[in-house]
Amino acid sequence: MAFYSVNRRLVAGLALTGFMLAAAGCQSGDNGILNLGFGSKKDPTALPPPPDPKVVASQLRAYCPKVTLRDGTAFFNTYAKGAAKPKKKKADAAADAEAAAAAAAQTGPNGMPVDPNRDPAKIIYQASISDVTRDCSNANGQLTMKIAVAGKVVPGPLFAPGTVTMPIRIAVQHGTEVLYSQIHQYQVQVTDPSAATQFVFTDANVVVPEPSAQDYQAYAGYDENTPAATTDKPKGKRKKRVAAAATN
Repeated sequence: MAFYSVNRRLVAGLALTGFMLAAAGCQSGDNGILNLGFGSKKDPTALPPPPDPKVVASQLRAYCPKVTLRDGTAFFNTYAKGAAKPKKKKADAAADAEAAAAAAAQTGPNGMPVDPNRDPAKIIYQASISDVTRDCSNANGQLTMKIAVAGKVVPGPLFAPGTVTMPIRIAVQHGTEVLYSQIHQYQVQVTDPSAATQFVFTDANVVVPEPSAQDYQAYAGYDENTPAATTDKPKGKRKKRVAAAATN
């Protein structure tokens, strides 16, 4: 009886071992959590890894660099010039010092001192750029871009009908290398004190070397480092002093 009992245990153990090996073999062909690594083979139907991405010539011909509006270049204000001050006598030195101290004590909404030349209360026009776009073409190893800037001019507290001249700079760079940079003194006639005047400026002569990769960057915006904008107003007739002197 003992021998029979041992044989039954041996048969049961062998059967259990065979079942486990069969289960392991079934799981070895997939990537499931039961994969024990026995007999694993590569899937012959699996696609090869994609090659390293490279820019082909057709993509470069279709490439048109993005135009970016740099921070701080979206607005341009035109301020009224202060009236000419009469010459004061030496006795007014104390009054001058007092007036200068009062001007220095003036602060804006942000708590910072107000620049007398940039006083918001003296704004004639406030111009802003709202959108930029471009169009590109390739020929003879060169990339020609047409860059457009859209915006508006809003009347300020000291609005007066006239022409506002805005310094708009267009530039194209390749890394730190400047390929194109041009400042345009663009003029807009402003006559309506109750509404904004829309404008669209276009620089159609942006020509740079044809790129070898998609790594050009174009910029547009106001450049206040140029001479201050002016407003053109009708000028009165000058006295012809020379003619008057000739008649005397």
